[in-house]
Amino acid sequence: MKSPDQLNVKIFADGADKAQMLEAYHNSPFIKGFTTNPTLMRKSGVTDYKQFALSVLKEITDLPISFEVFSDEFDEMERQAMEIASWGANVYVKIPVMNTKGEVSYPLIHKLSQAGVKVNVTAMMHLEQVREVGSAIAGGAPCYVSVFAGRVADTGRDPIPLMAAAVELLRMYPDAELIWASPRELLNIFQADVVGCHIITVTNDVLKKLSLVGKELDEYSLDTVKMFYNDAQAVGYQL
Repeated sequence: MKSPDQLNVKIFADGADKAQMLEAYHNSPFIKGFTTNPTLMRKSGVTDYKQFALSVLKEITDLPISFEVFSDEFDEMERQAMEIASWGANVYVKIPVMNTKGEVSYPLIHKLSQAGVKVNVTAMMHLEQVREVGSAIAGGAPCYVSVFAGRVADTGRDPIPLMAAAVELLRMYPDAELIWASPRELLNIFQADVVGCHIITVTNDVLKKLSLVGKELDEYSLDTVKMFYNDAQAVGYQL
């Protein structure tokens, strides 16, 4: 089994807790970038979008960070994207693959990419979306293609064949990197590495499990038994 520093897939920290982001940036050399989204920001209590983003970018200047537009209208998405892109050379702008009306974002993605904006196309779930986005960004700025493998798995579908096929589709677009998004467990990091994904976004809860990589299973079994025993003793259960 590979250790984290032997993996080819790049691990990006996914979250919007500034303290956790800076902790990862300063103390976790295997973290190669960061991603956020409005839901994670809301969960972390962020109320001023721009102030939060600029404060993070003041500290993290040399690794890619993705910030997402939050309009539902394409004209306003474009305006927001141009402003967000102006905040730093390491900024990628997350554009949802469609708006809430189900209208696809491919024309906007093409326009932004050709204008030099590094986009991160998000909320993708199937190969036709990957194919269309690949065509939209061809010849444009570097971009990320973010396929939500974890959410695909939530529907009972195996995401591994999908992600392997997406890797092959994107080979003709050298400036596009495939993201395995929304992983559900640590194993997904190794699965993403095996199929050739360029990047996997990982939340802090999953990142904390990296210390378990390669742990001897008898030892882990004993640790688990001790946990059950100690918790029962702490509560004082009796029969």
